[in-house]
Amino acid sequence: MVAGYSSSAGAEAPLIISPSQLRQSLKGEQQVTVLDTTWFMPNSPHKAYEEFQKRRIPGAQFLDLDELASSHELGLKHMMPSGAQFAEACEKFGIQPSTHVVLYDTHGVFSSPRALFMFRSLGHINSSILNGGLPSWNAKSFVIDTNPPSQPPHKSKYTLPKPDQNAVRSYEQMVANSASNPSTSVEAELVLDARSSGRFTGQDPEPRPGLSSGHIPNSFSLPFTSFLKTEEGVQGSTYTVFREPYEIRKELDNAVGAAQAERIIQGEATAVTTCGSGMTAGVVWLGLKLLNVPKVSLYDESWTGYAMRSTSKIEKA
Repeated sequence: MVAGYSSSAGAEAPLIISPSQLRQSLKGEQQVTVLDTTWFMPNSPHKAYEEFQKRRIPGAQFLDLDELASSHELGLKHMMPSGAQFAEACEKFGIQPSTHVVLYDTHGVFSSPRALFMFRSLGHINSSILNGGLPSWNAKSFVIDTNPPSQPPHKSKYTLPKPDQNAVRSYEQMVANSASNPSTSVEAELVLDARSSGRFTGQDPEPRPGLSSGHIPNSFSLPFTSFLKTEEGVQGSTYTVFREPYEIRKELDNAVGAAQAERIIQGEATAVTTCGSGMTAGVVWLGLKLLNVPKVSLYDESWTGYAMRSTSKIEKA
């Protein structure tokens, strides 16, 4: 069982890897664990685990991001787990501190960055996402396992991690920060909202019934899709992958202005990513990490937690 503390877990792996790199790793001597971290919006007809049972990368196991989560007073889903919850899950998957964990989803890039944020924030830096996920693997004509999933490996022992205290922002921190304009205050953190621009401005409704759209005061609109591009898969299908770093930098400049972007890049200001529920904020978080931004945090509750509170100030337009 879990015991002790560790500030890191194994060597640091690349943030993203290609299908060819993953296939080569699976053939190598290093221990690699592949996890399907697919997540769908609550109103989606798709069921992630059911799809995993039908098609997966050989040897992959399924990580339910809603299940591996801490409870929340507002009933919010997929909140960051405690160190003990995380360690217990790693033990179940047979993951050791030295294991290279590769995370993917069936969208291409959607929920896997959130899973990577969780692993990295809990000290398991030997972790990566598969750029393009299962569709990119399939597009390379690599083997897809359609047999019933095998039983998970024997449990391993995983050292209780020490969470990064700067990784997650609370509601109280977001409210306090929202009073400062980053254009005039060097202390203000730059809040980057990964939702669509229509939801940010309040023109479009939220997908969660009864929840107001709009945005946190002094935040910036940076839709997570701006960091991604579309690739063509098999039989006319499409999927998403990350853009090149220079393209991501351009999108960041467009969202916050070149001067503020440079402050983020140089570590003079902290970037805080947010979205609807804390899921696609992971895409923006990872995009910034690909630019080597040193100070990036994530508002775990995101817009759902913020807008549910009657005392929250909501701006539109």
